[in-house]
Amino acid sequence: MFIDVAKIKIVSGKGGDGKVSFHREKYVASGGPDGGDGGRGGSVIFQVDDNLSTLLDFRYKKKYVAAAGENGGGKRCKGKDGESLVIRVPRGTLLRDQKTGQVICDLSDDEPYVAAKGGNGGWGNTHFSTPTRQAPRFAKPGQPGVELDVILELKLLADVGLIGFPNVGKSTLLSMVSAARPKIANYHFTTLVPNLGVVSVGEEQSFVMADIPGIIEGAAEGAGLGHDFLRHIDRCRLLLHVVDVAGSEGRDPLDDIEKINQELAGYSEFLAARPQILVANKVDLLGEDRAPVDRLRAYAEEHGLKFAEMSAATSQGVTELMRLTWDELRELPPVFRYEPEFVPEEETVSERDWTVEQVEDYYVVSGAWVDKIMASVNTDDYESRQYMDRMLKNAGVYEKLEAMGVKEGDFVVIGDMEFEYVY
Repeated sequence: MFIDVAKIKIVSGKGGDGKVSFHREKYVASGGPDGGDGGRGGSVIFQVDDNLSTLLDFRYKKKYVAAAGENGGGKRCKGKDGESLVIRVPRGTLLRDQKTGQVICDLSDDEPYVAAKGGNGGWGNTHFSTPTRQAPRFAKPGQPGVELDVILELKLLADVGLIGFPNVGKSTLLSMVSAARPKIANYHFTTLVPNLGVVSVGEEQSFVMADIPGIIEGAAEGAGLGHDFLRHIDRCRLLLHVVDVAGSEGRDPLDDIEKINQELAGYSEFLAARPQILVANKVDLLGEDRAPVDRLRAYAEEHGLKFAEMSAATSQGVTELMRLTWDELRELPPVFRYEPEFVPEEETVSERDWTVEQVEDYYVVSGAWVDKIMASVNTDDYESRQYMDRMLKNAGVYEKLEAMGVKEGDFVVIGDMEFEYVY
């Protein structure tokens, strides 16, 4: 099954917490603090894999979480770093932010991309030892991981795209010039997925060609399969516009050309401006009548297009077309790559990020800033409690509580800890 769009959530690993520990050894008095740091959380990394051609693996699994870092240990032992999670995707996959739709990364080369970095490990109590505070009984917690909702969008990497109405001979042409073996039959929509093939025109002279199915009138608005597969022409440097010159299905070839070009323009002006070679296929069905071919050639000259005639069924003109295609590609810039647009929002926590509300007999203090402070507090340590009191007082928490009528002996919940209020 060909899947080219998927939505997933990625979560990097939380950093390990620092350790509160003191050196204990026979004949060593007052060994001092020796708590180790927590390990760094694992990152989420995207890696291109040329053995993949679809995003089918992401259809059922929607959440990818990297391992957390281990907590620090005694004897200054650092916790083990969490293992990074490597997500493999087909070459040409775009990574977008779900919320904004902006491009995060174009996964078209072999360089791995770190989409979500793991959280840093917390410091052990060794770091907080000073001449006046020789036995710190608190440590820092590890930083949380990064959560990101992303869209994976596959846009095939091909130099040349075959476009045209169904049953005009695109798949037959691809099978003649490459090792690709698309399904071929005498009915519409035989090809249901894009097919890629490598075309060789000489020593060290080759290019990738893609057969793009399902482009019909109304494709840009969702008719047929074109709405799903027009995206795969985005990167093509050159388009071969294949036309049934014999009109074997009762359609006017010139009308077909206009309709397909209208669909390209409806999808993207950038795509509509892509260089084209107009290819008159099925000339073997014309016999001695050259008028339809001359009519198409005149149209191509009028619109500044290169022109070629051929018969994919009999191989007539196929070699000449491939040589013309190669000559055109040598004059064109490389395959288009998307530049990153997404700028992650920096989470800043200020002293104003808290609220106080009365819930029955309790006064509840909550907020991102409060959670950050309380995560680093050891309520069993006097100096750590002093640090908590100082931070809450400076932020105006106690002043707000007293303004709400808190009395000595009332219960106050700060973060996830419960205290009895004392003046």
